[in-house]
Amino acid sequence: METRHQQALAAVDPEQIVALASDLIRIPSFKGDETPLARWWADYFNQRGYEVDLQEVTPGRFQTIARLRGTGGGKSIMFNGHLDIDPLSMGWKHNPWEPVVEGDRLYGAGIMNMKGGDAAMVAAAEAVRLSGVEIPGDIVIALVVGELQGGVGTVHLMESGLRTDAAIVPEPFGADAIVTTHAGVTELAISTLGYSRHISDRTGAVDAIEKMMTAIPAIKATRFRPNTAPALPALPLINVGGVICGRGRDHDLKGPNFTADYCTAIVDVRFPPGPTAQTVEDDIRAALDAVAARDPDFRYEIEQPLPARYGALTVTMEPTDIPRDADIVQTVLRNYREVVGRDPRDFGVSLPMSYAGNDTAHLWRAGIPCVLFGPAGGWDERPDEPDQYIRISDMVTCARVMALSALDVCSQAADV
Repeated sequence: METRHQQALAAVDPEQIVALASDLIRIPSFKGDETPLARWWADYFNQRGYEVDLQEVTPGRFQTIARLRGTGGGKSIMFNGHLDIDPLSMGWKHNPWEPVVEGDRLYGAGIMNMKGGDAAMVAAAEAVRLSGVEIPGDIVIALVVGELQGGVGTVHLMESGLRTDAAIVPEPFGADAIVTTHAGVTELAISTLGYSRHISDRTGAVDAIEKMMTAIPAIKATRFRPNTAPALPALPLINVGGVICGRGRDHDLKGPNFTADYCTAIVDVRFPPGPTAQTVEDDIRAALDAVAARDPDFRYEIEQPLPARYGALTVTMEPTDIPRDADIVQTVLRNYREVVGRDPRDFGVSLPMSYAGNDTAHLWRAGIPCVLFGPAGGWDERPDEPDQYIRISDMVTCARVMALSALDVCSQAADV
């Protein structure tokens, strides 16, 4: 007689995982534009008997929460993945919206971060459902918006009151890594202020662009509080990822015949446990105040968190360090050993991926024990072809481990 685990494993279908991931690639879902994919998911789950909540995060922006009901009395688990994808770089060889399989790779827009993980976690839930194994507890599938904006969808989900006894977040750390630790992430808009004058007479003009050219080296050279987290040795990290300048606070570009009076740099900082988003800002201010002390025309301002108009991080992700002996961590580790036959290559920290933030920051602070475990991929090794891919074998392994972990969690009696 097959065991419950064997029944679930037999229901994991690699071809269906690839087909599901391919469907996701065909639906663009950039930050702020996730609703078409959320509605697609709602239809998918409705057709399969899940309870579905199409949750409105902001007016017209929806995320999908699906629940596979157990028989009652058991613990619950959440699979949490995000719908939004990063902007596409130039130079793709493949059509980013048409999935392509080459060997163990599935190419397509957003497949690495994180439509491959979404396909794996849904395949895991489907394996439990199709296996016919009864579970007392519920499996909740959260397909959230705005993780790439700091986790606005998961923050909204937590504010709605939804809680589970455990969670797995299949971010692309790879099927050979079970991860509990990641950096904090905050983003800031740092603007230099000038005085605009026409090109015909620039008397008294202060060029905000020139001031930003002075500010950026100072920002990059900021002396942050010491890092006391040896597991994350490269922190803190800082990146100036975008600059926009023009006339007025809307950076109007229709007047290049005038000196720019407002120039904004979008800055990303990764920081270890100990420092906070506020201390990050304080340290950057100290660096810019030193510039202002040397230049009486240098003026600046900082916005943190970022205003929504920039479309980037509007929520801070705090540094997170989940105990490795937490039940959900040990459950995933045990099932990894059963599926793969050995320990994972990385356990706890996986560098450099642990320098990224993710939604475990919000789940953990809401009281939900959680762990990171998801399929990885990358970009084509040819430098002129930045096509993004996921490893198909990773998706299959992750789906199998997550299915067994869901069975184990949901078979436990709920705490009274």
